[in-house]
Order: sequence, then structure tokens, then C-alpha cells
Amino acid sequence: MQLLQAPSLSNITLLSTTSSLNRGFLSPKKSFDISTVNCSISSQRHEGFVRLLRSQSISSTVTTRAASVKADASIVSIGTAENDVLAVLSQIIDPDFGTDIVSCGFVKDLHINETLGEVSFRLELTTPACPIKDMFEQKANEVVAMLPWVKKVNVTMSAQPARPVFEGQLPIGLQTISNIVAVSSCKGGVGKSTVAVNLAYTLAGMGARVGIFDADVYGPSLPTMVSPENCLLEMNPEKRSIIPTEYLGVKLVSFGFAGQGRAIMRGPMVSGVINQLLTTSEWGELDYLVIDMPPGTGDIQLTLCQVVPLTAAVVVTTPQKLAFIDVAKGVRMFSKLKVPCVAVVENMSHFDADGKRYYPFGRGSGSQVVQQFGIPHLFDLPIRPTLSASGDSGMPEVVADPQGEVARTFQELGVCVVQQCAKIRQQVSTAVTYDKSIKAIRVKVPDSDEEFFLHPATVRRNDQSAQSIDEWTGEQKLQYTDIPEDIEPEDIWPMGNYAVSITWPDGFIQIAPYDQLQTMERLVHVCKPAPAQD
Repeated sequence: MQLLQAPSLSNITLLSTTSSLNRGFLSPKKSFDISTVNCSISSQRHEGFVRLLRSQSISSTVTTRAASVKADASIVSIGTAENDVLAVLSQIIDPDFGTDIVSCGFVKDLHINETLGEVSFRLELTTPACPIKDMFEQKANEVVAMLPWVKKVNVTMSAQPARPVFEGQLPIGLQTISNIVAVSSCKGGVGKSTVAVNLAYTLAGMGARVGIFDADVYGPSLPTMVSPENCLLEMNPEKRSIIPTEYLGVKLVSFGFAGQGRAIMRGPMVSGVINQLLTTSEWGELDYLVIDMPPGTGDIQLTLCQVVPLTAAVVVTTPQKLAFIDVAKGVRMFSKLKVPCVAVVENMSHFDADGKRYYPFGRGSGSQVVQQFGIPHLFDLPIRPTLSASGDSGMPEVVADPQGEVARTFQELGVCVVQQCAKIRQQVSTAVTYDKSIKAIRVKVPDSDEEFFLHPATVRRNDQSAQSIDEWTGEQKLQYTDIPEDIEPEDIWPMGNYAVSITWPDGFIQIAPYDQLQTMERLVHVCKPAPAQD
């Protein structure tokens, strides 16, 4: 077996791991001795809604910085003025990723009039549903206005265009949707559709562009829970696509709007209908598409999870033990399909009467899901006659009573979904990258603190597709010497939450699951060079 040669790498040791996936391409430890290695990872643009961290310390920090700037506007150069503005804005930190908003790339179109002391810029958030965008705008105005030479500040707010992390592999109808969120229970009658609809309208109320897809063909709930003027889906004859109906600005697609009521058909036909409804609809640009999943963990659910790149899932349950058993199956299904479950909603958890709180169905099912599966957030919905009545009346509860207790709970859930989707997108988009300066692939799997480096040739040689390995005999068709030692990837794209697509110079596209990358031989002891001396 030949040893890996990497003449472009220095002070790096190959760490062998044992795995049947590597098909004999693992080599023993070997050290390389070359001059220097620069392994600094270029900063990635963080995705996430912007919040302010260290707000109590911003004023004093900014005051100190501002005091060092010359007050005479006539001697302020454009370069110095721009640096001053960016310096104070960099005091505002995105707490989810610990990076300032300047490094995140949120500051756009910075214009400075040094004569008049005027500063204008645009803050481009990753989602229009940022729950503290007003506070963010206010703080940005304040910190820039504290510069002695600034007399007027103009801040405008915007959001990035809706786009998925991995649009290249998606059907045309889904290529302008940023986040797809599944609301699931795997148990009928627990209020899953109620949660899905109210979550969607909460996100819309936060400023996001939202759509709802009712994936239950056997018993669609959406036509009962909302009441659009046009209750029938229309076809675009030229594009042969489906035009969603709308209610209060939210786009809606359901088999119940197809004019055929509830379906009576076999599983494979249902999967085809769902696929057509979802992927051929003209959703347009959406920040969030909420999918009301049907009960169960069968063909329909698997089809949805495999056809659609789900960003995250919200699990709905009730306090009973029986509900927990079915919900646990759904959580395991999402786990196997690498779809993060970001929140648990325990519906019908309690009611208040005579100054006391009662739990008619017991307690603990939601908490048990959170504890057993490590889902980070739990939300309790009380028993409210108005919540049930609003579902039957065609107007969601968060629209009928936006200041009520139920609406406040959904507001908290909406903030959670926005935040968690932003984290997941950032983690997925930066999970596997190529650092050209050291000619190594950097891997940081989502939900893992571990970061490691792989030699590109090692990754290419461990391809598991039929082009590299005979599917019948398991014989290795790709030989070690077929791959040059200095090969470099041309492009790396995320494939859902479970793998990346790597394009190589010979045109081959390799699908590399995170699980496989974690078993490969690693480059260790990658040393950063000493910082340059001024």
C-alpha cells in the first residue's frame, strides 16, 4: 500500500482511523516536514437574525473610540471616516455566532459626505422576520451618531433575497425558498395543524414571506382553518404549474383546494400527488415554507423528507404517554434523515380555573421528548376554547387575538424557529470548505464542536459511488494511482443537512456524507504561522 504524499503541506501528521468505508486507502501515520503552513480559515458570512450583545458595554466602548477621532470634519478623510463608522458598528455582535455585524457582511452601501458630516448605510439582514430589527436599527443610529464629526445618520433596513443553501439540487418550484420547516406529530388529533397554521401566520406577522403546504391528502385541514376568497387552486397553462391561493398574505396549497375533497387512493399515488403539489407550485420568494406533515412515519413522510430539503422540524405532542410513544418514532425518523428537531410544542397541557392550574391529561410528555432526544426548546399551549374555535372558523388564533396568551406563546415559538433556522443554515453552509492556502478540506459537522482537516486526494479516493466501487462485487474500481496527489476540489455545495456535493476537475461530482468524512484519515497538527510584525 502506498503512502500519501503531500509536498505542499507542512508540520502535518496523518491520523489514521479504522473504517470499512475507506476501502484500503488508509495509510500509517506519516509526518511531513516543509517550511510553513498558513491554516487560517477565511471568515464565513454568518447567517442569522441580528441581536445585540453586550449592549450595556457598547456606550462606554464607543465613547472611548469616538473620543480618539478628530472633531474637525474638514480633516477627516474618506478612508478614516469609513474606518470610524465600521469600527463602532463592529461593537454590535451577533450573539448566536459571536461575530460582529461588519464581519458578517450585514453593512451595505456605506456612503459618507465628509463636508456635511452625513453617513448613510443599509443593514441587510438574512431574514425580514428578525424579532429585534427595530432595536438593531436604533442602536446602529446611536453608535454612529456618537462620532464627533457625524451630524446626520440615515439607516435603512433590508433582507437578503430568499434562497436555499443548496438550490442547485432542487426542483424549480423550491429554488427561491430559504427555509422549509416541517411541523409533525406522527400522532393524529394532537393539534399539529393548529400549530402549523398559527406558526405560519406568526412568522408572517414578524415580517417574513410565508407559505403553508398541507401534506395530508387523506384528511386536509387547511381549507377548514383558513378562509381565502378563492378556495380553488389554479393552473398556469403555459408553465403547467400550480398557482397557490392566498389568505392574509400567506400562500396556501392543499389537496383540499384542488376541488376533490379528501383522497381515496393508494400510498404510491398519494406520494406522487404530494410531490406534484409541492414541487410544481409557484411559491415565489419565501422566507419560510411551513409543511403540515401527515400523521405517521410511512411512505408519504419519507418521500417528503427525501424530496424536500427540510431545514428543521417542530414536533407537536400532548401530555399523554401514548402520544409520546408515537412522537418518539417521528423524532427518530427525522434524526435518521438528518433533519434537526428544534422545538417541541406540548398542546393541551393545562388550563387555569379558580386561581389554580390543572393538568387534566397528566404532565411530562413534552419534557420527556426534550430530555430523551436533546431538543433544545419546549413550549406549552393551554387548553383554550378560542383556540379550537378559531381553527373551525377559518381565522387563526394569532390573527383573531394577536395580544392573547396563545399568541404570545406562538411569538416565542416563531422567534425560536427564526433563530434556529439561521443557525442551521450557517452551520450547513460552512460545514465543509476548502482552504486553498493550505490545500486542505476543512470539516466542522453541524451540532459538533469538532473541527478537522482532510487531504483532498483522500476524500476523492474514498468515493463510495458505483463509479468507484462495483456495486455487485464490492471490488475497488478506482485505483489509488488514478487520483493525483495535488488534486483540488472546484466546488463544494451542501446537500441537505447530511452531506456535501464536491465537484472535481475531471467533472466528477462526489456525494460525501458527513458520517463518511468523519471516518477518513485526518490531517492534524496544522500550525498557524506567527502574525506578521509591523
